[in-house]
Amino acid sequence: MLPMIWDFIQNQILGMKWLNELIGTGLSNLGLDIGTPMGGSIQFFLYDTVKITVLLCFLIFFISYIQSYFPPERSKKILGRFHGIGANCISALLGTVTPFCSCSSIPLFIGFTSAGLPLGVTFSFLISSPMVDLGSLILLMSIFGSKVAILYVLVGLAIAVAGGTVIEKLHMENDVERFILTAGSVDIASPDLTKKDRLVYAKEQMLATFKKVFPYILVGVGIGALIHNWIPEHWVEAALGSANPLGVMFATLVGIPMYADIFGTIPIAEALLFKGAQLGTILAFMMAVTALSLPSMIMLKKAVKPRLLGLFIGICAIGIILVGYFFNAMQAFLL
Repeated sequence: MLPMIWDFIQNQILGMKWLNELIGTGLSNLGLDIGTPMGGSIQFFLYDTVKITVLLCFLIFFISYIQSYFPPERSKKILGRFHGIGANCISALLGTVTPFCSCSSIPLFIGFTSAGLPLGVTFSFLISSPMVDLGSLILLMSIFGSKVAILYVLVGLAIAVAGGTVIEKLHMENDVERFILTAGSVDIASPDLTKKDRLVYAKEQMLATFKKVFPYILVGVGIGALIHNWIPEHWVEAALGSANPLGVMFATLVGIPMYADIFGTIPIAEALLFKGAQLGTILAFMMAVTALSLPSMIMLKKAVKPRLLGLFIGICAIGIILVGYFFNAMQAFLL
Protein backbone atom coordinates (compact mmCIF):
# COMPACT_ATOMS: atom_id res chain seq x y z
CA MET A 1 0.00 0.00 0.00
CA LEU A 2 2.73 2.48 0.99
CA PRO A 3 4.75 1.92 -2.24
CA MET A 4 1.60 2.62 -4.26
CA ILE A 5 0.94 5.83 -2.34
CA TRP A 6 4.55 6.96 -2.79
CA ASP A 7 4.45 6.17 -6.52
CA PHE A 8 1.33 8.30 -6.78
CA ILE A 9 3.01 11.19 -4.94
CA GLN A 10 6.17 10.93 -7.03
CA ASN A 11 4.50 10.50 -10.42
CA GLN A 12 1.24 12.44 -10.16
CA ILE A 13 1.95 15.14 -7.54
CA LEU A 14 5.67 15.86 -7.92
CA GLY A 15 6.09 14.59 -11.46
CA MET A 16 2.65 15.82 -12.62
CA LYS A 17 2.35 13.07 -15.24
CA TRP A 18 -1.34 13.89 -15.52
CA LEU A 19 -0.36 17.35 -16.75
CA ASN A 20 1.81 15.87 -19.49
CA GLU A 21 -1.08 13.67 -20.64
CA LEU A 22 -3.49 16.60 -20.48
CA ILE A 23 -1.23 18.82 -22.58
CA GLY A 24 -0.66 15.98 -25.06
CA THR A 25 -4.40 15.42 -25.43
CA GLY A 26 -5.02 19.14 -25.86
CA LEU A 27 -2.35 19.48 -28.55
CA SER A 28 -3.68 16.41 -30.37
CA ASN A 29 -7.20 17.85 -30.33
CA LEU A 30 -5.77 20.97 -31.94
CA GLY A 31 -4.45 18.82 -34.77
CA LEU A 32 -0.79 18.70 -33.70
CA ASP A 33 0.97 15.34 -33.96
CA ILE A 34 2.90 15.00 -30.71
CA GLY A 35 4.76 12.04 -32.19
CA THR A 36 6.76 14.35 -34.45
CA PRO A 37 9.87 16.23 -33.23
CA MET A 38 8.02 19.56 -33.46
CA GLY A 39 4.90 18.34 -31.67
CA GLY A 40 6.96 16.53 -29.03
CA SER A 41 9.07 19.64 -28.45
CA ILE A 42 5.99 21.80 -27.89
CA GLN A 43 4.52 19.24 -25.48
CA PHE A 44 7.82 18.95 -23.57
CA PHE A 45 8.22 22.74 -23.41
CA LEU A 46 4.70 23.42 -22.13
CA TYR A 47 4.71 20.52 -19.66
CA ASP A 48 8.12 21.20 -18.11
CA THR A 49 7.61 24.98 -17.99
CA VAL A 50 4.30 24.67 -16.13
CA LYS A 51 5.51 21.85 -13.86
CA ILE A 52 8.75 23.55 -12.84
CA THR A 53 7.05 26.93 -12.40
CA VAL A 54 4.39 25.48 -10.08
CA LEU A 55 6.97 23.58 -8.03
CA LEU A 56 9.27 26.61 -8.04
CA CYS A 57 6.66 28.99 -6.65
CA PHE A 58 5.49 26.54 -4.00
CA LEU A 59 9.02 25.66 -2.89
CA ILE A 60 10.31 29.22 -2.80
CA PHE A 61 7.32 30.32 -0.73
CA PHE A 62 7.80 27.44 1.72
CA ILE A 63 11.59 27.77 1.96
CA SER A 64 11.42 31.56 2.27
CA TYR A 65 8.99 31.19 5.16
CA ILE A 66 11.53 28.93 6.89
CA GLN A 67 14.33 31.30 5.93
CA SER A 68 12.54 34.17 7.69
CA TYR A 69 13.59 32.50 10.95
CA PHE A 70 17.28 32.57 9.87
CA PRO A 71 18.35 36.11 8.92
CA PRO A 72 22.12 36.67 8.56
CA GLU A 73 22.55 37.87 12.16
CA ARG A 74 20.83 34.81 13.59
CA SER A 75 22.67 32.47 11.21
CA LYS A 76 25.96 34.01 12.34
CA LYS A 77 25.07 33.41 15.99
CA ILE A 78 24.09 29.80 15.30
CA LEU A 79 27.32 29.08 13.44
CA GLY A 80 29.37 30.80 16.14
CA ARG A 81 28.25 28.22 18.72
CA PHE A 82 29.94 25.33 16.93
CA HIS A 83 33.57 24.49 16.31
CA GLY A 84 35.58 22.08 14.17
CA ILE A 85 33.92 19.75 11.72
CA GLY A 86 30.61 20.17 13.58
CA ALA A 87 30.57 23.82 12.53
CA ASN A 88 31.19 22.79 8.91
CA CYS A 89 28.27 20.36 9.06
CA ILE A 90 25.90 22.97 10.52
CA SER A 91 27.08 25.52 7.94
CA ALA A 92 26.46 23.09 5.07
CA LEU A 93 22.98 22.30 6.42
CA LEU A 94 22.26 26.01 6.79
CA GLY A 95 23.10 26.39 3.11
CA THR A 96 20.10 24.24 2.22
CA VAL A 97 17.65 26.97 3.30
CA THR A 98 19.35 29.89 1.55
CA PRO A 99 19.08 31.37 -1.97
CA PHE A 100 19.12 29.16 -5.03
CA CYS A 101 22.24 30.21 -6.96
CA SER A 102 25.85 30.85 -6.05
CA CYS A 103 25.68 34.53 -7.03
CA SER A 104 23.05 34.96 -4.31
CA SER A 105 25.14 33.05 -1.78
CA ILE A 106 28.40 34.94 -2.26
CA PRO A 107 27.19 38.14 -0.51
CA LEU A 108 26.18 36.04 2.52
CA PHE A 109 29.57 34.28 2.40
CA ILE A 110 31.30 37.67 2.44
CA GLY A 111 29.12 38.83 5.33
CA PHE A 112 29.84 35.71 7.39
CA THR A 113 33.59 36.01 6.70
CA SER A 114 33.58 39.71 7.65
CA ALA A 115 31.82 38.78 10.87
CA GLY A 116 34.80 36.67 11.89
CA LEU A 117 33.45 33.16 11.30
CA PRO A 118 36.14 30.56 10.45
CA LEU A 119 36.99 30.47 6.76
CA GLY A 120 36.31 26.75 6.42
CA VAL A 121 32.85 27.19 7.90
CA THR A 122 31.94 29.95 5.46
CA PHE A 123 33.22 27.90 2.51
CA SER A 124 31.12 24.92 3.57
CA PHE A 125 28.14 27.27 3.38
CA LEU A 126 29.25 28.64 0.00
CA ILE A 127 29.56 25.15 -1.53
CA SER A 128 26.33 23.83 -0.07
CA SER A 129 24.03 26.77 -0.72
CA PRO A 130 23.70 26.58 -4.52
CA MET A 131 24.36 22.85 -4.84
CA VAL A 132 21.93 21.30 -2.37
CA ASP A 133 18.76 23.02 -1.23
CA LEU A 134 15.30 21.80 -0.31
CA GLY A 135 14.09 22.78 -3.76
CA SER A 136 16.62 20.51 -5.48
CA LEU A 137 15.49 17.60 -3.30
CA ILE A 138 11.86 17.94 -4.37
CA LEU A 139 12.59 18.59 -8.04
CA LEU A 140 15.04 15.70 -8.30
CA MET A 141 12.44 13.44 -6.71
CA SER A 142 9.98 14.43 -9.43
CA ILE A 143 12.34 13.17 -12.16
CA PHE A 144 14.89 10.71 -10.78
CA GLY A 145 13.04 9.32 -7.76
CA SER A 146 13.57 9.59 -4.02
CA LYS A 147 16.70 7.40 -3.77
CA VAL A 148 18.64 9.51 -6.27
CA ALA A 149 17.38 12.80 -4.80
CA ILE A 150 18.26 11.95 -1.20
CA LEU A 151 21.66 10.52 -2.14
CA TYR A 152 22.41 13.60 -4.28
CA VAL A 153 21.75 15.88 -1.31
CA LEU A 154 23.86 13.73 1.02
CA VAL A 155 26.89 13.65 -1.28
CA GLY A 156 26.50 17.38 -1.96
CA LEU A 157 26.62 18.04 1.77
CA ALA A 158 29.64 15.73 2.04
CA ILE A 159 31.49 17.77 -0.60
CA ALA A 160 30.61 20.98 1.25
CA VAL A 161 31.83 19.65 4.61
CA ALA A 162 34.99 18.11 3.15
CA GLY A 163 35.82 21.22 1.12
CA GLY A 164 35.36 23.54 4.07
CA THR A 165 37.41 21.25 6.32
CA VAL A 166 40.34 21.15 3.86
CA ILE A 167 40.33 24.94 3.51
CA GLU A 168 40.15 25.29 7.29
CA LYS A 169 43.14 22.98 7.84
CA LEU A 170 45.28 24.91 5.33
CA HIS A 171 44.80 28.19 7.26
CA MET A 172 44.31 30.38 4.19
CA GLU A 173 42.90 33.45 5.94
CA ASN A 174 45.62 35.59 4.32
CA ASP A 175 44.19 34.70 0.93
CA VAL A 176 40.97 36.57 1.68
CA GLU A 177 40.97 40.16 0.44
CA ARG A 178 41.89 42.55 3.24
CA PHE A 179 38.83 44.78 2.88
CA ILE A 180 36.65 41.80 3.89
CA LEU A 181 38.73 40.84 6.91
CA THR A 182 38.78 44.42 8.20
CA ALA A 183 35.14 45.23 7.45
CA GLY A 184 33.78 43.97 10.72
CA SER A 185 30.04 43.58 11.17
CA VAL A 186 27.18 45.40 12.76
CA ASP A 187 25.17 43.00 14.87
CA ILE A 188 21.64 44.24 14.45
CA ALA A 189 18.99 42.32 16.34
CA SER A 190 16.34 40.83 14.08
CA PRO A 191 12.86 42.17 14.75
CA ASP A 192 10.24 39.72 15.91
CA LEU A 193 8.06 38.96 12.91
CA THR A 194 4.46 37.93 13.12
CA LYS A 195 3.10 35.06 11.05
CA LYS A 196 1.54 37.60 8.72
CA ASP A 197 4.92 39.33 8.32
CA ARG A 198 6.56 36.02 7.48
CA LEU A 199 3.86 35.18 4.93
CA VAL A 200 4.32 38.58 3.29
CA TYR A 201 8.09 38.06 3.27
CA ALA A 202 7.68 34.60 1.72
CA LYS A 203 5.38 36.01 -0.97
CA GLU A 204 7.80 38.83 -1.80
CA GLN A 205 10.73 36.39 -1.98
CA MET A 206 8.73 34.06 -4.20
CA LEU A 207 7.86 36.84 -6.65
CA ALA A 208 11.38 38.29 -6.67
CA THR A 209 13.04 34.91 -7.15
CA PHE A 210 10.52 33.87 -9.79
CA LYS A 211 11.23 37.00 -11.85
CA LYS A 212 14.94 36.32 -11.57
CA VAL A 213 14.84 32.59 -12.27
CA PHE A 214 12.05 32.26 -14.85
CA PRO A 215 14.19 33.29 -17.86
CA TYR A 216 16.66 30.53 -16.99
CA ILE A 217 13.78 28.06 -16.73
CA LEU A 218 12.65 28.99 -20.23
CA VAL A 219 16.19 28.59 -21.59
CA GLY A 220 16.69 25.30 -19.75
CA VAL A 221 13.36 23.88 -20.90
CA GLY A 222 14.07 25.04 -24.45
CA ILE A 223 17.43 23.24 -24.46
CA GLY A 224 15.77 20.21 -22.89
CA ALA A 225 13.09 20.15 -25.60
CA LEU A 226 15.79 20.37 -28.26
CA ILE A 227 17.74 17.48 -26.76
CA HIS A 228 14.59 15.44 -26.10
CA ASN A 229 13.17 15.60 -29.61
CA TRP A 230 15.87 16.69 -32.07
CA ILE A 231 19.28 15.39 -30.92
CA PRO A 232 19.90 11.78 -32.07
CA GLU A 233 20.10 9.36 -29.16
CA HIS A 234 23.39 7.83 -30.34
CA TRP A 235 25.05 11.27 -30.19
CA VAL A 236 24.18 11.67 -26.50
CA GLU A 237 25.15 8.08 -25.69
CA ALA A 238 28.51 8.51 -27.46
CA ALA A 239 29.35 11.71 -25.53
CA LEU A 240 27.75 11.06 -22.14
CA GLY A 241 26.91 7.36 -22.07
CA SER A 242 28.75 4.40 -20.58
CA ALA A 243 30.86 4.03 -23.74
CA ASN A 244 32.73 7.24 -22.89
CA PRO A 245 34.72 6.89 -19.63
CA LEU A 246 35.58 10.60 -19.78
CA GLY A 247 31.90 11.66 -19.94
CA VAL A 248 31.82 12.83 -16.31
CA MET A 249 34.84 15.10 -16.75
CA PHE A 250 33.49 16.40 -20.04
CA ALA A 251 30.10 17.21 -18.47
CA THR A 252 31.80 18.99 -15.56
CA LEU A 253 33.93 21.14 -17.85
CA VAL A 254 30.93 21.99 -20.04
CA GLY A 255 28.87 22.99 -16.99
CA ILE A 256 31.39 25.43 -15.48
CA PRO A 257 31.07 28.26 -18.07
CA MET A 258 27.28 28.17 -17.85
CA TYR A 259 25.11 30.11 -15.39
CA ALA A 260 21.86 28.72 -14.08
CA ASP A 261 20.35 27.35 -10.91
CA ILE A 262 18.89 23.97 -10.12
CA PHE A 263 15.57 24.91 -11.73
CA GLY A 264 17.19 25.72 -15.06
CA THR A 265 19.28 22.54 -15.20
CA ILE A 266 16.52 20.07 -14.27
CA PRO A 267 14.82 19.99 -17.73
CA ILE A 268 18.20 19.55 -19.44
CA ALA A 269 19.01 16.69 -17.07
CA GLU A 270 15.62 15.10 -17.72
CA ALA A 271 16.13 15.18 -21.48
CA LEU A 272 19.71 13.86 -21.26
CA LEU A 273 18.60 10.90 -19.13
CA PHE A 274 15.86 10.08 -21.64
CA LYS A 275 18.44 10.09 -24.45
CA GLY A 276 20.77 7.65 -22.70
CA ALA A 277 23.24 9.81 -20.76
CA GLN A 278 24.48 8.23 -17.55
CA LEU A 279 23.01 9.40 -14.26
CA GLY A 280 26.31 10.42 -12.66
CA THR A 281 27.37 12.32 -15.76
CA ILE A 282 24.11 14.30 -15.67
CA LEU A 283 24.42 15.07 -11.96
CA ALA A 284 28.06 16.16 -12.43
CA PHE A 285 26.86 18.61 -15.08
CA MET A 286 24.16 19.95 -12.73
CA MET A 287 26.59 20.36 -9.83
CA ALA A 288 29.17 22.14 -12.00
CA VAL A 289 26.58 24.59 -13.33
CA THR A 290 25.19 25.44 -9.90
CA ALA A 291 28.41 25.51 -7.85
CA LEU A 292 31.11 26.62 -10.31
CA SER A 293 29.45 28.90 -12.84
CA LEU A 294 31.78 31.43 -14.44
CA PRO A 295 29.82 34.54 -13.31
CA SER A 296 29.95 33.28 -9.72
CA MET A 297 33.70 32.70 -9.91
CA ILE A 298 34.17 36.25 -11.22
CA MET A 299 32.23 37.58 -8.23
CA LEU A 300 34.15 35.39 -5.81
CA LYS A 301 37.46 36.57 -7.26
CA LYS A 302 36.67 40.03 -5.85
CA ALA A 303 36.60 38.53 -2.36
CA VAL A 304 39.46 36.02 -2.36
CA LYS A 305 42.93 35.82 -3.88
CA PRO A 306 43.75 33.55 -6.84
CA ARG A 307 45.34 30.78 -4.73
CA LEU A 308 42.25 30.34 -2.55
CA LEU A 309 39.92 30.67 -5.54
CA GLY A 310 41.90 27.98 -7.39
CA LEU A 311 41.76 25.68 -4.36
CA PHE A 312 38.00 26.19 -4.06
CA ILE A 313 37.47 25.38 -7.75
CA GLY A 314 39.80 22.37 -7.53
CA ILE A 315 38.07 20.91 -4.46
CA CYS A 316 34.61 21.34 -5.98
CA ALA A 317 35.64 19.98 -9.39
CA ILE A 318 37.35 16.89 -7.94
CA GLY A 319 34.40 16.26 -5.60
CA ILE A 320 31.89 16.63 -8.43
CA ILE A 321 33.83 14.27 -10.71
CA LEU A 322 34.11 11.63 -7.98
CA VAL A 323 30.39 11.94 -7.26
CA GLY A 324 29.64 11.57 -10.96
CA TYR A 325 31.57 8.30 -11.25
CA PHE A 326 29.97 7.08 -8.02
CA PHE A 327 26.45 7.63 -9.35
CA ASN A 328 27.37 6.02 -12.67
CA ALA A 329 28.55 2.92 -10.82
CA MET A 330 25.36 2.89 -8.73
CA GLN A 331 22.94 3.68 -11.56
CA ALA A 332 21.66 0.11 -11.91
CA PHE A 333 20.65 0.10 -8.23
CA LEU A 334 19.13 3.60 -8.20
CA LEU A 335 16.98 3.72 -11.35
